[in-house]
Amino acid sequence: MSEATRAAQAADTPLLLIRHGETDWNAQSRIQGHLDIALSARGLRQAEALARALAGATLAAVYSSDLARARQTALPLAAALGQELRVDPRLRERGFGLFEGSTYTEAQANWPTEYAIWQRRDPKHAVPGGESFLETRARVLQCFDEIVRRHAGRTVAVVTHGGVLDIVYRLAKGIAWETPRSHLLPNACINRVTARRVAAGAPIALEFTVHSWAEDGHLRDTLDELS
Repeated sequence: MSEATRAAQAADTPLLLIRHGETDWNAQSRIQGHLDIALSARGLRQAEALARALAGATLAAVYSSDLARARQTALPLAAALGQELRVDPRLRERGFGLFEGSTYTEAQANWPTEYAIWQRRDPKHAVPGGESFLETRARVLQCFDEIVRRHAGRTVAVVTHGGVLDIVYRLAKGIAWETPRSHLLPNACINRVTARRVAAGAPIALEFTVHSWAEDGHLRDTLDELS
C-alpha cells in the first residue's frame, strides 16, 4: 500500500448517520428487527424533510439498510443529491427473532423466561431466531470499515436503524453494552460523526467521534396537527 493510500485511509471520514423515519410500529412500541415494515405517513414526511435539509450538502455517497423503512427514508435524499442509493443488508437492525412483531409488553408476557434473559444484556445472548449484540456489531463494523476505506476523508450519509446508531454511539463514548441506554435515537434525526481507521490488528478497526447528535430542527414541520 502506498503512503498516499495509507494517509487517505487514516483521515477522518465524516458520516451523517440517520435513523429511518417513523413507522406505525415505532409509534406502537412494537419490535421490528428484520421485519420489513414501511414508513408511516409521518415517516414519509420526515424523509422529505430530511432530503430538503441536506439537499445542498456535498456527499460522496448515500447508503441505506435494505429494509423498506430505511430505503424509503434514504431515497428522497439520494434523489435530491442526484446520487444512486447504495443498499447494504449489513446496515440492518439487530434481529430479535421470536420477539419480532410483538410489543415489549407482549414479548414479556408470551416468553417470560427468554425476555428475562434478554433483559440481562448479555452481549453474547441471542433471542431464539435472532442475533446477539456481538454478532450485530461485527457485521455493522465490517460495513462501516468498507465505507470508510471506499470514501476516506469524504462525507457520507448512512440511513440505518436505532440499534446500529446505538453501536456507534457506545463505541464513540466508551459505553459498555451492559449499561442501559440513556442516549436518544430519534427517527429521522441527523447525527454527525467522524470515523477513523486505527492500526491493523486492533479488535475494532474504527474509532468514532460524535460531533452532534439527534439534530431535529428540520423535522419541526412534520409533526401531526395534534402532536
